[in-house]
Amino acid sequence: MEEKWSKVLIHASAFFAPVLVPILFFLISSDDQIKRLSIQALLFQGVMWVLTTVSIIFSFILIGLPFLIVFGLMLLVVPIIGIVKALNDSHWDYPIVGRWV
Repeated sequence: MEEKWSKVLIHASAFFAPVLVPILFFLISSDDQIKRLSIQALLFQGVMWVLTTVSIIFSFILIGLPFLIVFGLMLLVVPIIGIVKALNDSHWDYPIVGRWV
């Protein structure tokens, strides 16, 4: 049961502490699955923030607006999907970075 709520907290941290919580779980947890998920969450947030920043820069020439909308929605929707999957006790990897870790 502890693993389930750890996963939920890691996914939910995207809304309140997207860097701090995954790092803490990586350092504190002894479970390999929790460590893997915390690295994925941290990498996902980093990649999404880089993509969002590039989209903001490109939005000045209007090409970045569609990307900004898509990446902004991903920052909101993907952690919610992760929370639901964790509550259902099903395995789930983050898109983009799930294969890296």
